[in-house]
Amino acid sequence: MATAVQPLTLEEFHRRYAGRKPYYEYWFGEAVQKTGGTWLHAVLQAVIGERLRAAGYKAGIELELRIDPQWEPVPDVAGTLRSITGPYPTEAVDVVVEILSPDDRMSYVIAKCQNYARVGIQQIFVLDPEAKLGWQWVNGSLEGISDLKLNNGSAISLGEVWQRLEREV
Repeated sequence: MATAVQPLTLEEFHRRYAGRKPYYEYWFGEAVQKTGGTWLHAVLQAVIGERLRAAGYKAGIELELRIDPQWEPVPDVAGTLRSITGPYPTEAVDVVVEILSPDDRMSYVIAKCQNYARVGIQQIFVLDPEAKLGWQWVNGSLEGISDLKLNNGSAISLGEVWQRLEREV
């Protein structure tokens, strides 16, 4: 008879996985390893972080969001218009950007977008650096985009992002 695996507590997750690379996320009692970042993924993270800062956001890469005690994701890029007063955001940030890696499963990406929306994140973007495509999570589904139109009135042109990515890789 198979024994049921006990879910990890949040405290146990932090004890086992804090600061560990590759990064892990806490998903409702389970440790979920993030897919490995490629060079293309890493360069795109840097470019998007820079562009968010230029648009007036405070931006971070691979930042733990400690908003929900049942779910602690590590978005590829996060941005906020307000200051973060502790070591981790404990309230919804304004923007998250997930960058697809070759090993990502779309069901995982969609579940992640659903949970970002559930915890109150207003703008959720998904970028595919290999296909040079972008989507925004809108009303429960991913819609294709050509720009990251931000709630503060700024926009980040994906055409310019893809050009910069080509130059830097």
